[in-house]
Amino acid sequence: MSAELLKSTARPTALVAGEAHLPTEHGDFRIVGFWNDADGREHVALVKGDVRDAHDVPVRLHSECLTGDAFGSLRCDCRAQLQKALGCLSESDVGILLYMRQEGRGIGLTNKVRAYSLQDSGLDTVDANLALGFRDDERRYGVAAAMLRALGVESIRLMTNNPRKVDDLRVHGIEVTERIPHQLPPTGHNVHYLATKVERSGHLLDLQVPESPELRAG
Repeated sequence: MSAELLKSTARPTALVAGEAHLPTEHGDFRIVGFWNDADGREHVALVKGDVRDAHDVPVRLHSECLTGDAFGSLRCDCRAQLQKALGCLSESDVGILLYMRQEGRGIGLTNKVRAYSLQDSGLDTVDANLALGFRDDERRYGVAAAMLRALGVESIRLMTNNPRKVDDLRVHGIEVTERIPHQLPPTGHNVHYLATKVERSGHLLDLQVPESPELRAG
């Protein structure tokens, strides 16, 4: 077995390092911080209700995006996806949002800014990462699977447009009973970003792009 495959299928351990009540504009959650033995990063989960031993728990696996989540960047749809997920989970009896510290598809914040610069010069998101010496997507989901095991869920329904997330979680022993589409309308700023996700990264999006000058200008 190759070293890369061994790395991708190894099962990390995640332990709860702390938890507290977290009231939000979307309702009350429990925030759970984790220690893990794989990447040294501080990932967290927002948990709605009692998920231990629960089946078919709706889960959103969200990778950190400082520019979108915190600064409101319009280059991506990350903040909108995060807010939509929290809104959906708040309406469920149980649910989990895993917030994974995997900025820039795993290449880090500074490299993400460098990738932005390459995109400004005409490269798409995939080619920008490749030009910097990375794979198109450096994220791994073994730690996310370990966090779900630590929370004690029996099976999940994953809110995602990315089939790779489903596959990776299953490889790491998580029973994913359903993929829930998690799509938002494109804008003039992110339509090309979303199209690249579909055309080059295999995301399952029904990307109906209106033929308007505003959208084409994005």
